[in-house]
Amino acid sequence: MKERLAGPQGGCRELRSFQIARLIYDLTVRFCELYIDRQSRTNDQMVQAARSGVQNIAEGSQCAGTSKKFEIKLTNVARASLEELKLDYEDFLRQRNQLLLEPNHPALLRFKEKRCSTLEEVQDWIKTERQLSSPSSVRVLPTSTLAANAALYLLNLCCYLLDRQLVSQGRAFEEEGGFTERMHRIRRDSRKC
Repeated sequence: MKERLAGPQGGCRELRSFQIARLIYDLTVRFCELYIDRQSRTNDQMVQAARSGVQNIAEGSQCAGTSKKFEIKLTNVARASLEELKLDYEDFLRQRNQLLLEPNHPALLRFKEKRCSTLEEVQDWIKTERQLSSPSSVRVLPTSTLAANAALYLLNLCCYLLDRQLVSQGRAFEEEGGFTERMHRIRRDSRKC
């Protein structure tokens, strides 16, 4: 079979990491509208970090066919941006003495089971959690606490998926080489004919 010069590219919308990063972006925009001063640098930083996650996954996916180097670089930029955003959400909770939920917290377990794919589904989960809380509950979780913890869960999941993606991209580069190497192989093979 004749080797193709450009490999597969695009298709980012099918990547689970992209889907989750887009949800994180939507959630972060809404979170910042509600809980972070619009004039603050933090508001802009959080929204831009979330946007960077989505956009760099898409851009890396698109350039994959001609540059494994840039695919890996952009995937790593997305990963780094989302790690920065995780710190902002953790800071939000810490600075307001709000609860960072443990992975086995009942509310977070219910969030994981819901497998939200839209902002509306996250908002429905928050509403349901607030309704589950009653005055007799040990602690009623504020809406901002639930939203920040949902974002953190999604960020951890997305970063995990991006880590796996980076390993896969590195392996593909080792096995197939980059665009320049393919160009040389194809040119060499065409001269043999």
